[in-house]
Amino acid sequence: MRLARSSIIAAFLLAGCGSGDAPPREVAGQEEIATEAAPVSGPERRILAFGNSLFAGYNLDEGESYPARLENALRARGIDARIANAGVSGDTSAAGLQRLTFTLDAQDRAPDLVILELGGNDLLRGLQPAETQANLAQMLEILRQRDIPVLLMGMRAPPNYGPEFQQAFDALYPALAEEYDADLVPFFLEPVYDRPELIQPDRIHPTAEGIEALVAATAGAVVTALPDDEADSGS
Repeated sequence: MRLARSSIIAAFLLAGCGSGDAPPREVAGQEEIATEAAPVSGPERRILAFGNSLFAGYNLDEGESYPARLENALRARGIDARIANAGVSGDTSAAGLQRLTFTLDAQDRAPDLVILELGGNDLLRGLQPAETQANLAQMLEILRQRDIPVLLMGMRAPPNYGPEFQQAFDALYPALAEEYDADLVPFFLEPVYDRPELIQPDRIHPTAEGIEALVAATAGAVVTALPDDEADSGS
């Protein structure tokens, strides 16, 4: 990943120290994955996981990425989920914006849900929160124009960036979720940022066990964000 090691440690592993106001549309479902698999039934639900190395599965074996493990978790709940992994290591929000339309057009059908996870690399490069917010807003507008629901994975800035920067960055995800009627996970890395045993030796990326913790904490939010079968039947 094209980022300074010390900066990403501060931003991701210490980011939980930063906090903003309570998000307006925080979704329910931060819960453990069901241990007993339910029979898979219902229509196939297509999900596009669009993000950076946290989705790409950096330094993990095939099948250990967040989208792959999330698909398994949803299918264990009886949901016929198919998740396309569009995670690219090192992507900023600007890079994501550049490839979003192409990625959507490359799908054989419109996804029922997009999980949008970008902005951490902007933070680590010291980009202004207003720039990150503008890029994410353009992506959310593209998805809104296509009538594709979104689950936005939030990030948080560490205190050492200063109170004004921290407040602006932390506030952009809930503000965008409210403006674009997107569901929100306030801080995607909440389950692992303060648990070094769930972080790889580079002290940057979650281990396979860390990915499982992320999935356990967010699978319910994904289920909540999926549109009802009836609303999705025409896609």
